[in-house]
Amino acid sequence: MAAIEESGGGGHGKGDGKVRAKKMSTRVDMTPMVDLGFLLITFFMLATTMSKPTSMSLAVPDKTEDQEKPTEPLKASKVLTLFMGANDDVYYLDGIAADDDKAPTELKTTRYGFDLRSVIFASQKRINAANPKDKDGNEAFVVVIKPTEVSTYKNMVDVLDEMAITKTKRYALVDALTDAEKKVLGDKVKPKN
Repeated sequence: MAAIEESGGGGHGKGDGKVRAKKMSTRVDMTPMVDLGFLLITFFMLATTMSKPTSMSLAVPDKTEDQEKPTEPLKASKVLTLFMGANDDVYYLDGIAADDDKAPTELKTTRYGFDLRSVIFASQKRINAANPKDKDGNEAFVVVIKPTEVSTYKNMVDVLDEMAITKTKRYALVDALTDAEKKVLGDKVKPKN
Protein backbone atom coordinates (compact mmCIF):
# COMPACT_ATOMS: atom_id res chain seq x y z
CA MET A 1 0.00 0.00 0.00
CA ALA A 2 1.08 3.54 -0.54
CA ALA A 3 1.11 5.87 2.39
CA ILE A 4 1.16 9.60 2.49
CA GLU A 5 3.14 11.13 5.26
CA GLU A 6 2.66 14.68 6.33
CA SER A 7 5.44 16.81 7.56
CA GLY A 8 5.13 20.14 9.21
CA GLY A 9 5.65 22.97 6.86
CA GLY A 10 4.16 26.18 8.24
CA GLY A 11 6.09 29.02 9.67
CA HIS A 12 8.12 27.79 12.58
CA GLY A 13 9.01 31.05 13.95
CA LYS A 14 11.04 32.49 11.18
CA GLY A 15 8.88 35.50 11.49
CA ASP A 16 8.55 36.34 7.86
CA GLY A 17 4.79 35.87 8.10
CA LYS A 18 4.43 33.59 5.13
CA VAL A 19 2.39 30.46 5.50
CA ARG A 20 3.74 27.61 3.52
CA ALA A 21 1.80 24.58 2.37
CA LYS A 22 2.54 21.35 4.10
CA LYS A 23 4.80 19.07 2.06
CA MET A 24 3.38 15.67 1.46
CA SER A 25 5.81 12.82 0.72
CA THR A 26 4.73 9.47 -0.72
CA ARG A 27 6.23 6.15 0.21
CA VAL A 28 5.44 2.98 -1.72
CA ASP A 29 5.50 -0.27 0.21
CA MET A 30 7.20 -2.90 -2.03
CA THR A 31 6.26 -5.94 0.05
CA PRO A 32 3.13 -6.84 -1.99
CA MET A 33 5.11 -6.43 -5.24
CA VAL A 34 7.76 -8.88 -4.01
CA ASP A 35 5.02 -11.33 -3.00
CA LEU A 36 3.48 -11.05 -6.47
CA GLY A 37 6.86 -11.64 -8.09
CA PHE A 38 7.44 -14.83 -6.12
CA LEU A 39 3.92 -16.04 -6.90
CA LEU A 40 4.52 -15.51 -10.63
CA ILE A 41 7.88 -17.29 -10.51
CA THR A 42 6.32 -20.21 -8.64
CA PHE A 43 3.40 -20.40 -11.07
CA PHE A 44 5.60 -20.47 -14.18
CA MET A 45 7.98 -23.02 -12.67
CA LEU A 46 5.09 -25.37 -11.95
CA ALA A 47 3.13 -24.67 -15.16
CA THR A 48 5.91 -25.14 -17.71
CA THR A 49 7.27 -28.45 -18.88
CA MET A 50 10.97 -28.96 -19.03
CA SER A 51 12.43 -30.00 -22.36
CA LYS A 52 12.68 -33.75 -22.51
CA PRO A 53 15.62 -35.38 -24.25
CA THR A 54 14.65 -36.71 -27.63
CA SER A 55 15.98 -39.79 -29.30
CA MET A 56 15.62 -41.20 -32.76
CA SER A 57 14.11 -44.62 -33.15
CA LEU A 58 16.25 -47.01 -35.12
CA ALA A 59 14.80 -50.30 -36.31
CA VAL A 60 17.28 -53.16 -36.24
CA PRO A 61 16.60 -56.78 -37.10
CA ASP A 62 16.30 -59.42 -34.41
CA LYS A 63 19.34 -61.57 -33.68
CA THR A 64 17.51 -64.86 -34.03
CA GLU A 65 19.07 -67.25 -36.50
CA ASP A 66 15.80 -68.77 -37.74
CA GLN A 67 14.81 -65.51 -39.43
CA GLU A 68 17.77 -65.52 -41.75
CA LYS A 69 16.42 -65.86 -45.22
CA PRO A 70 18.36 -65.49 -48.41
CA THR A 71 18.30 -61.98 -49.76
CA GLU A 72 18.93 -60.96 -53.28
CA PRO A 73 21.96 -58.72 -53.73
CA LEU A 74 21.30 -55.05 -54.41
CA LYS A 75 22.00 -53.65 -57.82
CA ALA A 76 24.49 -50.80 -57.71
CA SER A 77 22.18 -48.73 -59.91
CA LYS A 78 19.63 -48.63 -57.05
CA VAL A 79 22.08 -47.62 -54.31
CA LEU A 80 23.45 -44.33 -53.02
CA THR A 81 26.62 -45.06 -51.05
CA LEU A 82 27.73 -42.45 -48.50
CA PHE A 83 31.26 -42.44 -47.10
CA MET A 84 31.72 -40.18 -44.08
CA GLY A 85 35.07 -38.43 -44.20
CA ALA A 86 37.01 -35.96 -42.08
CA ASN A 87 36.17 -32.28 -41.67
CA ASP A 88 32.43 -32.85 -42.25
CA ASP A 89 32.94 -34.07 -45.81
CA VAL A 90 30.70 -36.74 -47.30
CA TYR A 91 31.92 -38.70 -50.31
CA TYR A 92 29.28 -40.50 -52.32
CA LEU A 93 28.76 -42.83 -55.25
CA ASP A 94 25.33 -42.49 -56.82
CA GLY A 95 24.18 -45.59 -58.69
CA ILE A 96 27.62 -47.00 -59.28
CA ALA A 97 29.63 -49.71 -57.55
CA ALA A 98 33.07 -49.03 -56.09
CA ASP A 99 34.63 -51.79 -58.20
CA ASP A 100 33.39 -50.16 -61.44
CA ASP A 101 36.03 -48.57 -63.68
CA LYS A 102 34.15 -45.24 -63.61
CA ALA A 103 34.00 -45.09 -59.79
CA PRO A 104 37.14 -42.93 -59.23
CA THR A 105 35.80 -40.24 -61.57
CA GLU A 106 32.20 -40.54 -60.31
CA LEU A 107 33.13 -40.12 -56.62
CA LYS A 108 31.73 -36.77 -55.50
CA THR A 109 31.98 -34.71 -52.32
CA THR A 110 29.25 -32.84 -50.42
CA ARG A 111 28.65 -31.39 -46.96
CA TYR A 112 26.14 -32.25 -44.26
CA GLY A 113 22.82 -30.45 -44.04
CA PHE A 114 21.07 -28.99 -47.06
CA ASP A 115 23.75 -30.15 -49.54
CA LEU A 116 23.53 -33.80 -48.47
CA ARG A 117 19.72 -33.59 -48.39
CA SER A 118 19.72 -32.33 -51.97
CA VAL A 119 21.93 -35.24 -53.06
CA ILE A 120 19.63 -37.75 -51.33
CA PHE A 121 16.46 -36.24 -52.83
CA ALA A 122 17.95 -36.16 -56.35
CA SER A 123 19.16 -39.76 -56.15
CA GLN A 124 15.88 -40.91 -54.61
CA LYS A 125 13.87 -39.27 -57.37
CA ARG A 126 16.08 -40.69 -60.14
CA ILE A 127 16.17 -44.25 -58.80
CA ASN A 128 12.49 -44.49 -57.87
CA ALA A 129 11.43 -43.11 -61.27
CA ALA A 130 13.55 -45.69 -63.11
CA ASN A 131 12.61 -48.72 -60.98
CA PRO A 132 9.22 -50.02 -59.83
CA LYS A 133 8.44 -50.95 -56.22
CA ASP A 134 9.20 -54.51 -55.18
CA LYS A 135 6.59 -57.15 -54.29
CA ASP A 136 6.47 -55.94 -50.66
CA GLY A 137 5.74 -52.36 -51.74
CA ASN A 138 9.21 -51.04 -50.91
CA GLU A 139 10.76 -48.40 -53.10
CA ALA A 140 13.88 -49.35 -55.01
CA PHE A 141 16.04 -46.60 -53.44
CA VAL A 142 18.56 -47.79 -50.84
CA VAL A 143 21.24 -45.80 -49.02
CA VAL A 144 24.37 -47.51 -47.75
CA ILE A 145 26.03 -45.50 -44.98
CA LYS A 146 29.69 -46.21 -44.36
CA PRO A 147 31.46 -44.42 -41.52
CA THR A 148 35.23 -44.32 -41.76
CA GLU A 149 38.07 -44.03 -39.25
CA VAL A 150 38.19 -40.25 -39.64
CA SER A 151 34.45 -39.59 -39.22
CA THR A 152 32.91 -38.61 -35.89
CA TYR A 153 29.83 -39.64 -33.95
CA LYS A 154 28.26 -36.29 -34.84
CA ASN A 155 28.66 -37.18 -38.54
CA MET A 156 26.76 -40.42 -37.97
CA VAL A 157 23.95 -38.58 -36.17
CA ASP A 158 23.80 -36.00 -38.97
CA VAL A 159 23.41 -38.72 -41.62
CA LEU A 160 20.71 -40.50 -39.61
CA ASP A 161 18.92 -37.17 -39.20
CA GLU A 162 18.99 -36.74 -42.98
CA MET A 163 17.51 -40.21 -43.39
CA ALA A 164 14.63 -39.17 -41.13
CA ILE A 165 14.17 -35.78 -42.83
CA THR A 166 14.13 -37.25 -46.34
CA LYS A 167 11.87 -40.10 -45.15
CA THR A 168 14.29 -42.70 -46.51
CA LYS A 169 12.95 -46.04 -45.32
CA ARG A 170 15.67 -48.35 -46.58
CA TYR A 171 19.21 -47.72 -45.47
CA ALA A 172 22.03 -49.85 -44.15
CA LEU A 173 24.89 -49.05 -41.79
CA VAL A 174 28.06 -50.83 -42.83
CA ASP A 175 31.19 -50.36 -40.75
CA ALA A 176 33.72 -51.95 -43.09
CA LEU A 177 35.10 -50.70 -46.38
CA THR A 178 35.82 -53.14 -49.18
CA ASP A 179 39.20 -53.13 -50.91
CA ALA A 180 37.64 -51.49 -53.97
CA GLU A 181 36.16 -48.71 -51.81
CA LYS A 182 39.49 -48.14 -50.06
CA LYS A 183 41.15 -47.86 -53.45
CA VAL A 184 38.56 -45.37 -54.75
CA LEU A 185 38.69 -43.23 -51.61
CA GLY A 186 42.47 -43.33 -51.34
CA ASP A 187 43.94 -40.94 -48.77
CA LYS A 188 40.63 -39.13 -48.18
CA VAL A 189 39.60 -41.41 -45.32
CA LYS A 190 42.97 -42.33 -43.84
CA PRO A 191 43.76 -40.92 -40.40
CA LYS A 192 46.55 -38.37 -40.34
CA ASN A 193 49.28 -39.19 -37.85
